[in-house]
Amino acid sequence: MRLITMLLVFMLNAGALFAQTDSINFKRTEWETKRIAPGIHLKQTWFRSNSLFKSNQFISVIEVKSRRQNKFSIAYEAKVKRITSDFGNHKQALAAINGTFFDVKNGGSVDFIKANGQVINENRLEKDNKRARHQQAALVMKDGELHIEQWDGSPDWEHKLDGQDVMLTGPLLLHNDRQVKIDSNSFSITRHPRSAIAVTENNRVLLVTVDGRDANSKGVSLFELNKILQWLHCKEGVNLDGGGSSTLWVKNEGVVNYPSDNGKWDHKGQRRVANVILVKRN
Repeated sequence: MRLITMLLVFMLNAGALFAQTDSINFKRTEWETKRIAPGIHLKQTWFRSNSLFKSNQFISVIEVKSRRQNKFSIAYEAKVKRITSDFGNHKQALAAINGTFFDVKNGGSVDFIKANGQVINENRLEKDNKRARHQQAALVMKDGELHIEQWDGSPDWEHKLDGQDVMLTGPLLLHNDRQVKIDSNSFSITRHPRSAIAVTENNRVLLVTVDGRDANSKGVSLFELNKILQWLHCKEGVNLDGGGSSTLWVKNEGVVNYPSDNGKWDHKGQRRVANVILVKRN
């Protein structure tokens, strides 16, 4: 019994040590930064030699300062799918990130979407008529400003949200500067490419991708993605559709992360998706 107790103590201390090392490595990393437009910057860093979560990780962040000219909106297709860069180019955006979950076979979002005041998609509920975890948080855009909301438990919550553009997505990771409980299911604990949108303590909006499914970047669990958002000083954060969908596009730069849908470490592996979040400048 004493030996088991000692082993448990050792494992707990080892876990805490690794967590502390990850935090230190993240804070010390050097970010390559490019200016996209006034108040909008692309930042990227590559953790090699298994230096983050005992793995390699490539992280891209678009940071958008709160300015009147910097606007967020939704681009979507009701049925067909297109790659994220096509959405961005067609809408003459400065940047785009893949959006929420969609019907892979038939196209269209499986989560509520409203664009320009018009409801495009309603939630497709689960078999027990309950909403999925990715339908319990929302990106709300009013007059181009973006904020994140948490489901209040009411069945028509999304219809009452005050914004011209609304996209339900999730799971919610951070809210009101607190970590939101994450389910310990396969989707949460398995490492995948991930996409997220977050709001920092100084009210800057971050579009985040962590690449995965490659030796150059393993990908992260939702618990690890939560840690990354905290280390980026975020007070709000929500997961988007990930996996092969995870794509970050920038005008005049193209795709800046390494989408995994073609199984290669290049910028060509975009998956066709049904919706994206755009950054535009008026």
